Amino acid sequence: MVKNLKGKTALVTGASSGLGMEFGRQLAGLGCELVLVARREERLRAVQMEISSTYAVPVEVIAMDLVEAEAPQRLYDYLKGSNRTVDVLVNNAGYGLFGDFATVPWERTQDMLELDIMVLTRLMRLFVADMIVRKSGYILNIASIGAYQPSPTYAAYSAAKSYVLFLTEAVHYELRKTGVKCTVLSPGVTRTEFLQVAGQKPTLYQRSIMMESSEVVRIGIKAMLKGRSSVVAGGINALFAWTMRFLPSQFQAALSNLAMQK
Repeated sequence: MVKNLKGKTALVTGASSGLGMEFGRQLAGLGCELVLVARREERLRAVQMEISSTYAVPVEVIAMDLVEAEAPQRLYDYLKGSNRTVDVLVNNAGYGLFGDFATVPWERTQDMLELDIMVLTRLMRLFVADMIVRKSGYILNIASIGAYQPSPTYAAYSAAKSYVLFLTEAVHYELRKTGVKCTVLSPGVTRTEFLQVAGQKPTLYQRSIMMESSEVVRIGIKAMLKGRSSVVAGGINALFAWTMRFLPSQFQAALSNLAMQK
């Protein structure tokens, strides 16, 4: 793993907390130089200081709201103009919204879909073209076990993550002869700010299966370097995702809804 990434540059979005911050730590530990992107500059600076002092690798931070018009293009142009080659793209920026589809404010749903779908797709499209020319590179997209079934109270979020799952698996196949690897990581409930941002208090079920972000990230990086198309983090989550494919969709929805109840 160290041999594969030593001296490479990794771009991590949503890097000021949670999985994004942990991706920064573990990639730095494998010898990567980092470009970390998020909205909260103060948090980014704190992450920069921690990682650069611990791992002695260059860490650049860019405070940017990726949902703003043409933000992905501006990020790409800036790095291109700075002669920064992105060898690893971790599309981690994103969030979920808890609540009935009909009652969640449309503006919040639209913002979430823009970040979870459009920003991810645009960044992927921008950087993969250069990777193909170089015949090397890694893309790691973050989905969710919610991608594997309809999820009442997380309806739009899970649908967005289904898009990420199938987009990544399709592009992985398209890239099979290029030297570029494209992987999707599907975590379950993880000890991050996700539930707080989504507006949900953790249920008994969620507390019982919650994974640490360090383990989820380790699984994702390992799968990426092996060139896998897809990985579900955690044995229980993987079994759940595998089982769902054999059940009628409305039964899947009922089970998912039950798991979300207090």
